[in-house]
Amino acid sequence: MAKTVIVGGVAGGASCAARLRRLDEQAEIVLLERGPYVSFANCGLPYHVGGVIPERESLIVQTPEILHERFNLDVRVQNEALAIDRKAKTVVVRDETGREYRESYDTLVLATGSSPLRPPIPGIEAPRIKTLWSVPDADEIKELLTTVAVKSAAVVGGGFIGLEMADNLHHAGLRVSIIEALDQVMAPLDYEMALLLHENIRKNQVDLHLGDAVASFEDRGETVVVHLKSGRSVEAGLVILAIGVRPNSQLARDAGLELNARGGIVVDEHLRTSDPSIYAVGDVIEVKDFVFGDRTMIPLAGPANKQGRIAANNIAGEACIYEGTQGTSVAKVFSLSAASTGANEKSLERRGLQRGRDYESIIISQDSHAGYYPGVVPLMLKLIFSRDGRKIYGAQIVGRDLVDKRIDTIATVMRLGGSVLDLARLELAYAPPYSSAKDPVNMLGFVAENLLSGKVAISAWDEPEKDGEALVLDVREETEQMAYKTPNSIEMPLSELRVRLKELDPEKRYIIMCGMGIRSYVAQRILAQNGFKRLTVYPGGVRFYQPTHDAANK
Repeated sequence: MAKTVIVGGVAGGASCAARLRRLDEQAEIVLLERGPYVSFANCGLPYHVGGVIPERESLIVQTPEILHERFNLDVRVQNEALAIDRKAKTVVVRDETGREYRESYDTLVLATGSSPLRPPIPGIEAPRIKTLWSVPDADEIKELLTTVAVKSAAVVGGGFIGLEMADNLHHAGLRVSIIEALDQVMAPLDYEMALLLHENIRKNQVDLHLGDAVASFEDRGETVVVHLKSGRSVEAGLVILAIGVRPNSQLARDAGLELNARGGIVVDEHLRTSDPSIYAVGDVIEVKDFVFGDRTMIPLAGPANKQGRIAANNIAGEACIYEGTQGTSVAKVFSLSAASTGANEKSLERRGLQRGRDYESIIISQDSHAGYYPGVVPLMLKLIFSRDGRKIYGAQIVGRDLVDKRIDTIATVMRLGGSVLDLARLELAYAPPYSSAKDPVNMLGFVAENLLSGKVAISAWDEPEKDGEALVLDVREETEQMAYKTPNSIEMPLSELRVRLKELDPEKRYIIMCGMGIRSYVAQRILAQNGFKRLTVYPGGVRFYQPTHDAANK
């Protein structure tokens, strides 16, 4: 009877254990977890802290007792793996009493996950500076909020966890500040798409400190003062550290397994480590970048669960391959949802690729569903693709509703090797409450097709400011122009364009602007067929221009 020991009992580890039992009823399966809980919903922790998920028990997906009864697993919580003897095929374990013992294995799976970064910043050990990674972490923060009535919080880090914590602490009634060392939040988004989040965060009365890192913390008992490198400071009753994670790979390092420069465990396509008897899954491993094929680290729950399943398949004698991670993700950020898949434009530029030479990108503004149906809200979609349109590098979407289904559609097309033309060809479900007859994903394909065929050229989001030669031609109607004036623009409504062509100089360069981008394209086609050559359409229209430029100016 083969024996498998799994170290780590949350996403990848629990998934591996359950799948292995379904494949092999006779196998001996031991699941070691150093914490008090297995298979808990760590992605739900911020929402429990904020009171959106009121019951703590809702986060406990499975208990050791249920896993034993349902899957006949030997689950041992508060049992920490201390060392691996690869030659003897044993693991040194310390149980909750402090007793150490050796556990033998035929196959070992490392699903040790990751831990929040706590860099050596002066004052970081203050008791009111917390991280959120486990159920006990959530308990500590909840207790602080309820027992001492904290009124304010500073969140250090503008990634997924930081933004979700800021949102939920704001929901709980706290005055919240976000501190981010970069010039934007949500690093998977490109800067101009993140500007939409910046505007919304500020509209929710949250202080946003960008491009400013923490210099030190000062413990004042009931509050902590966060001193920033700019000289500014933020005082709060609670500080949440959310500045990234590191892989929990010390066990693998001590065992002599191959690691990458960032401490991630190196695995092959079957998720085997440099020791063929040891597999590894989840946040702790290096993975294949699905878009480019090189190696990276992407700590996400979905891939971790799939990796656990694939490792179990292979332990049971199959030959399954993990084909890579494309980083598909979505997060609720105050009033908006932000989603992405694949590579962003920043990563392409770091690889030496240039827009217009090596790839193209488009931004469009669409409605979440049919405009005449109640509750319609805007969506901003960005697509990045190769110059021939055959490869989609990535996509980003920001909006209030139905963001997830659009990013999932694009992610699926990418996973299946589809092109931008395939986005245009998709037949998607339509009814007024859910979409339009031409879904926003279809519209991305249509616009990309027009761009690649030379029917339209699209300006960069900041081109009106950067190109001193270009003139902005605003083709919105007069009432729209009264509501919002685009700076230094020529105002010529589309309904008047054909009869006023002589007022425009065909030799000049024009950036055409409308409300959403559709009328700009119509105007561009009219002008192009009347001898105008130097024309671009502003992406997403005023609907995109106004929030991004308002946020950038702040």
